[in-house]
Amino acid sequence: MTAYYFKLYLLTVPIFFAIDLIWLGVVARGFYQKHLGYILSPEVNWAAAIVFYLVYIVGIIFFAVRPALNEQALLTACLLGAFFGFITYATYDLTNLATLKGWPLIIVVVDIAWGTLLCSLVASGSFLVGRWLQ
Repeated sequence: MTAYYFKLYLLTVPIFFAIDLIWLGVVARGFYQKHLGYILSPEVNWAAAIVFYLVYIVGIIFFAVRPALNEQALLTACLLGAFFGFITYATYDLTNLATLKGWPLIIVVVDIAWGTLLCSLVASGSFLVGRWLQ
């Protein structure tokens, strides 16, 4: 079973990267620049970003994909992924809203919505890959 989840993890990584990098690099790039440009670094810390992605994907698989595979239910992957994304992005954004001066409310709303959708899509895609691997 460990080899199965390792393969699933390796195949989920590019799903997450592709979806999130399209969002961050193309779709919402100007949005984040407009609202957070005053604190954005001119250079991405890729080491930190990659570590985040690698750890976060473990969470999606553990909390959303694994239970969905046990039930053999795509809807479960979609809903648990959405819930995981909502909770984690809300934690980040609401903490920033509570503790950082000038953190924009529009960022909170958009980012939580994005995290919810992103994790739902990734969990669903990973579920389909997991069924294929079975």
